[in-house]
Amino acid sequence: MDVASELLFVPAVLFLVIVVPLWLVFHYMTIWKRDRRQQKLENSSHSDLHAKADLMEERLDAIEKLLDVDTPDWRSRT
Repeated sequence: MDVASELLFVPAVLFLVIVVPLWLVFHYMTIWKRDRRQQKLENSSHSDLHAKADLMEERLDAIEKLLDVDTPDWRSRT
């Protein structure tokens, strides 16, 4: 081998042995962290939606009770 190819061989091997594995590990660590953060946001939004749905159900029950008192045959009109 000539001197130029020997000078490129050592940095290339070091790059493949040290830099590429670290690069891959850090790349996938950031993806895992982003996915975890996104999953937490989705879970919190799901719980918010569930709470709002419960409130809506309570309101509908209250409206139905009022309608039952005010207009007893409202259910049969539909």
